[in-house]
Amino acid sequence: MLKGNLLIRNGWVVSPAEKMNGIRDVLVGNGRVIASGKKLKADADRIIEAKGLHVCPGFIDMHVHLREPGFEDKETIKTGTEAAVAGGITAVACMPNTRPVIDSESVVQFVQDRARRVKARVYPVGAITQGQEGKALSEIGLMRRAGIVAVSEDGKSVMDAAVMKSALRYCKMDDIVVICHCEEMNLSAGGIVNEGRASGRLGMKGISRVAEDIMVARDIMLARDTGARIHIAHVSTKGSVELIRQAKSIGVQVTAETAPHYLTLTDQLVETFNPVYRVNPPLREQEDINALIKGLRDGTIDAIATDHAPHTVDDKDQEFDLVPNGMIGLETSVGVVLTELFHKRKLPLLRLVELMAVNPAAILKVECGAFREGGLADFTLLDMKKKWTVNSAKFCSKARNTPFEGWTLTGKAVATLVEGRLVYEE
Repeated sequence: MLKGNLLIRNGWVVSPAEKMNGIRDVLVGNGRVIASGKKLKADADRIIEAKGLHVCPGFIDMHVHLREPGFEDKETIKTGTEAAVAGGITAVACMPNTRPVIDSESVVQFVQDRARRVKARVYPVGAITQGQEGKALSEIGLMRRAGIVAVSEDGKSVMDAAVMKSALRYCKMDDIVVICHCEEMNLSAGGIVNEGRASGRLGMKGISRVAEDIMVARDIMLARDTGARIHIAHVSTKGSVELIRQAKSIGVQVTAETAPHYLTLTDQLVETFNPVYRVNPPLREQEDINALIKGLRDGTIDAIATDHAPHTVDDKDQEFDLVPNGMIGLETSVGVVLTELFHKRKLPLLRLVELMAVNPAAILKVECGAFREGGLADFTLLDMKKKWTVNSAKFCSKARNTPFEGWTLTGKAVATLVEGRLVYEE
């Protein structure tokens, strides 16, 4: 933490939880907010002049692959969190498909130990089953005590409904959210891109929307039966949005996220054969994008997360049908969201802050940055008008597999604070 106090002066504070949306000063000390208000008269050891900037609760990315342990050539906890704070992200939830899998207390402790020395908060997510093999449940209780915030089989579904139901029953006892990767793997097996016009033209095996929709429906039904909390990861289809909307209307405890690439990119891009566009779920069509954005507006979709999936240059430098799935997003998500949703689609900034800070914190039951006295001093400062061009050569991440290379964006995180510490500044 900083020694002494920090004053953020003349910033436009945006905080849906506290119904703040206007110019205020924020005084921070010992990692917490001491006071906030207009024209504070306070002594501070450091002043951030935030005139013309928006000051938001720190953004939380609840779906990130940090790759460590086991795949440190792709990313590490250190490089991934440096990428996060450079993108305005103060906290990340890291997925368990590492080597070894995060399926035991000891691996959780390893991640926690590495996370003590980095700039952003790291919240581990444990595997639902041992080795992510879909058979026996992991040490969920022990992992919870070690610090996991959720469980997931991300990268695959738990295909055995009986095993999934057992996991939901167990997690309900300790109020652990189950993050569901929804993919009927018998339907998607061998698929490369979205099943549609593009796959037909390319002669590539497609992955049907139904492969996602069926598993969304199954997991919703299991959640309704058990009363457990589920969170649907990386929603990509129109059908999934409607299923989630219906489930919420009858009181099922379901939340959902989507990712910037599913809000902006269509499967037509795969016709370039650029391996960067291979991702799971695959890029869909414009009608899916429209449904996702409607879901963001009406509250059906609760969060925007990146599914940051780093790979080495060699990993992605192969033929399209051989490359691993995944795109990175930590350093572009804020810029893409502000450009495409705020400036072009006119989604209010208050709603975007809910999607990228308030709601992820509530779903994971972690603390969010707040501007009240005693609130956590995790903040993201935005320059809403700043124009910049995506250049992956300058990324903090080890990876370069961004689909937004060369895009000119409007809006950027220009400073990131974690517990009152300035961990990134342009």
